[in-house]
Amino acid sequence: MAEANKKAKSVPAKRSAWVYSAPAAPPLADLFASADRRRAAFRYHVTENIQNLLDLAVHFGLKAMPARVCSAAGARLGAFVMPRWHKSAVKKAQKNLERLLPDATEEERDRILKRNWQNQGRIMTELSIVGRLARRVVWHNLNYFTEAHAKGPVIMVGMHLGNWEIYAPKLVELGLSPSANYTPPAGRARAWIAERVRRKLGYGLMPPGKEGIRPALKILKEGGAISVFCDEGFAGKIRGPFFDRPPHLEGNLAVVVRLARLTQATICPGYILRKEGAHFEAFALPPITLPPENKPGERLIDDVLLLNSVIEPVVRAHLDQWYFLDNAL
Repeated sequence: MAEANKKAKSVPAKRSAWVYSAPAAPPLADLFASADRRRAAFRYHVTENIQNLLDLAVHFGLKAMPARVCSAAGARLGAFVMPRWHKSAVKKAQKNLERLLPDATEEERDRILKRNWQNQGRIMTELSIVGRLARRVVWHNLNYFTEAHAKGPVIMVGMHLGNWEIYAPKLVELGLSPSANYTPPAGRARAWIAERVRRKLGYGLMPPGKEGIRPALKILKEGGAISVFCDEGFAGKIRGPFFDRPPHLEGNLAVVVRLARLTQATICPGYILRKEGAHFEAFALPPITLPPENKPGERLIDDVLLLNSVIEPVVRAHLDQWYFLDNAL
């Protein structure tokens, strides 16, 4: 791995900017236009609105359930849906487990995969009760966050483990109130639900992709906090962690270290694990202050590898709770 990393340092991949654009709504007049436009308009204004009503009914129905029942329903749903209607994703997850856990038996990898299905299902239903779940978390080493924030701007680096949505209430309680890049999920009702939940939790929402860089810089230069997840899947492919692949500059690992360099921000990693059912344990990790460099950008790959070295071992140790396990490596 060390040799591969050294080779990659000399020819780092250039990060391409991603610009998000929301899908446009076809005008109602298209319901009486050509066949293609009529189908698109009918799908948007009729078919998708039926799904939107169903999504809203499920969301508010789940809010009325006890937390353990809501979470358990998601576990059953995930275990039922994933192997039946997401077979391609299941195959990718199986391949990843074989690669990442070569010494595990087939039975051990199968148990990890099934726990992953349950966790994914729980995350979906638990979005309705995030505020209540936040009271079921045991936190460790929160002083890492507060001490770093007292010194200046911070970049909170989370991981898609357990249920990461319950990260926000504690950060708000500590006075950090981070802003985060936000890519709306598919479906207008789901996008509205996700944005509503995050705003109620106290998150500030920045535009996704390239458009979020300028607001992030402004917040950090004013001494504030932002939240970025550096384990990520993009277009169905895992961009971080590297998992023994050559390092690159095409993901949030590079975004975070660049922002930290530009604003002298401290990087504060942390993660949340599911312990049992709807109960969680959360860990703040030691803050990362990037080493000095003689000229801007000379340590970019080293900085990215440093941040990856903190994130990757945590994700590897908890693949049963990792959201992007079924993305391609």
